[in-house]
Amino acid sequence: MDQDSATMIASTVGALYHNVHDKLREQVRGLDHGTLNWSPLPKANSIAVLVTHTLGSEREMIRSLRMIATERDRESEFKVEADAADLLALLDQADKDLVEHLAALTVADLIEPRPRGDRPPRPGIEWLLSNYGHAREHLAQIELTKQIYDSRT
Repeated sequence: MDQDSATMIASTVGALYHNVHDKLREQVRGLDHGTLNWSPLPKANSIAVLVTHTLGSEREMIRSLRMIATERDRESEFKVEADAADLLALLDQADKDLVEHLAALTVADLIEPRPRGDRPPRPGIEWLLSNYGHAREHLAQIELTKQIYDSRT
């Protein structure tokens, strides 16, 4: 792989992540505090938790590819309560972080094993793609949570 290929991969993956961010904005925009922080079951997550956790995971992943230390309190992501404005601000910051970090990705960042938290090292491209899948899964959970919320009797 050469740097032009790495740049093309980063651009393509970046567009996919930005699309997920846009879809998350669509789900969050206009929802009140109660809806965003409602959980359908005792062990299920609210929309606010899912957005916060998704973006926390994404931030940690993209910084790990670039070998930049990241402080992350994963447990606190599952306890968060937030308003739409808070979540939209997180999404705006996530877009900025993606632009910055993806523009700086090198061939080594994509093909060499990178550690991430307490997980075994994996090639950067694998982290990028698996984390994108993670984000899409949580987007689907958010969509389903809204449907369940709207269907309550």
